[in-house]
Amino acid sequence: MSDAKDDALKRLSYIEGHLSGIRKMLEEDKYCVDVLKQTFAVRRAIEKMESILLEGHLHSCVVEGIKEGREDQVVGELTDLYLLANR
Repeated sequence: MSDAKDDALKRLSYIEGHLSGIRKMLEEDKYCVDVLKQTFAVRRAIEKMESILLEGHLHSCVVEGIKEGREDQVVGELTDLYLLANR
């Protein structure tokens, strides 16, 4: 999962910087619509990071778990993630 980890960490740095920018915008009383546009961008960035992490998990941890005979555990974890994502 190292490529996914590296990509996720880069995106997380971007998100952290973006959040700092949003904080500054709020402190400076910037126009609400402009702030909201930035929060939407952060949300999309988080969703992309989640997607990268999930794909990395599917290609590494899930495959490994199935090879080790832990299908029930793997399916249970994926089911939990699915339910959490759809709340």
